[in-house]
Amino acid sequence: MLPADQATPQPSLRRTAQTTALERIMKSTVDIHTEKQPAPASVLFQSGRPKINGMGTGIIIDERGYIVTNHHVIDGVQSIQVTLEDGASYQARVFNSDKMTDLAIIKVETPAALPVMPLGTSSDLMLGEDVLAVGNAFGWKHTITKGIVSAIGRDVELNEEQSYKNLIQTDAAINPGNSGGPLVNADGDVIAINVAIRAGAQKIGFAIPIDDARLEIAKLMSQKNPDVFHGLSTIDHKKGTDRKLIVRSVAPNSPAELAGVKPGDVIEKFGHTSIVDSADLERTLLGRSIGEKLDLTFRQSDQVKTASLSLVMNPRGNRLPQQQYTVAKPAPAQPAAGVQQPNANVAVPASDKSWEMLGMRLTPIPNGVKTLANQHYRGGLLVTEVRGTSPAESNGIRNGDVLVGLHVWETAKQEDVDYVLNQQDVKSANPLKFYILRDGETLYGHFQISSPTVVGRVQGTEAK
Repeated sequence: MLPADQATPQPSLRRTAQTTALERIMKSTVDIHTEKQPAPASVLFQSGRPKINGMGTGIIIDERGYIVTNHHVIDGVQSIQVTLEDGASYQARVFNSDKMTDLAIIKVETPAALPVMPLGTSSDLMLGEDVLAVGNAFGWKHTITKGIVSAIGRDVELNEEQSYKNLIQTDAAINPGNSGGPLVNADGDVIAINVAIRAGAQKIGFAIPIDDARLEIAKLMSQKNPDVFHGLSTIDHKKGTDRKLIVRSVAPNSPAELAGVKPGDVIEKFGHTSIVDSADLERTLLGRSIGEKLDLTFRQSDQVKTASLSLVMNPRGNRLPQQQYTVAKPAPAQPAAGVQQPNANVAVPASDKSWEMLGMRLTPIPNGVKTLANQHYRGGLLVTEVRGTSPAESNGIRNGDVLVGLHVWETAKQEDVDYVLNQQDVKSANPLKFYILRDGETLYGHFQISSPTVVGRVQGTEAK
């Protein structure tokens, strides 16, 4: 029998899959400390103006220092300090945020690339499965708590100003300071972003499903990078381990179409970034320049293809509002209810280029009227008459449509249309792209103004 000091050592039972998973997620979780000035009334009887300290948590979503957290963590603050797991601290700035979804992206500049949070999915959650919450609980940095998924699909009204849809409920302890931090599964993949607690309750916390959050993250990134155009409109497909970014539509003559991408293709890699969803696609574009070329890898039917895609200036530029475009079928011209028709015998003013060249009469409508409700347009031109066999008629434009853009310009008044049509380079832009608002949806098409032949009709989906 061997002496005790020569016996074969037994493997440690301390290192488990859970501890290994935590090592991954701790490195990509950050603690957030904020400062802001209090409201004047709160310091009325105090000397000076002491600052209010705030705390929260963030998740690293890109190695260049982009971090997601909650909007309420950084709302109205004067300074944001981010602390990494190794203790290094950096000043951060707000990149973009949205109060409605209570999500925000902040940015830090670091000398080295940061570890990105392992991405999971909220599409296959199981009631009772183990979860871990990591956060800056009451200022105690990188605190870990454990619980289960208590419920899914919770709608929570926090107060009169803030409500949430489709939250995950957990009994993992979520405290003040946990906001913006990760809720992860047993594999160490983030499945949600912690957001709220139930006042006065114990073991009731809520988190935003990561699949919902990633859609908003993509939108927040796209809003800050409006000039770069690739021509892809995509769908996040997530069903358990089946996760992919599917092409919904491709804009005509766009870089994506020139690269050979078609609807139904799956985007697998863009540049050096492996693509799982639209947030990956949008973060790849951050910091890119017009004219820059990136290799795009996509799966088409059973073939994997790679093509060089050159980024171009967004044809809408900064002069047309950013908006998601949706598909609609063109319809024959017909009077819209309540639209007064002009007298066809009235002479057309010399300045009415829209009638002469496009075949439609227009009346300005200001922003704020019902037709433009919940839209981002600053105005538009109501179509009140369409001339037969004209470019407008051939493109399916009808009475009651609202012209909101022509070429790369907004069209809030007749002079805007005249300006575009009077440009020396208008023929070089032929066919001339137009944007109309119909039943709350923005549609686009192309006018062929140099000949009676029309090359397009009201068309489908366009995205950046």
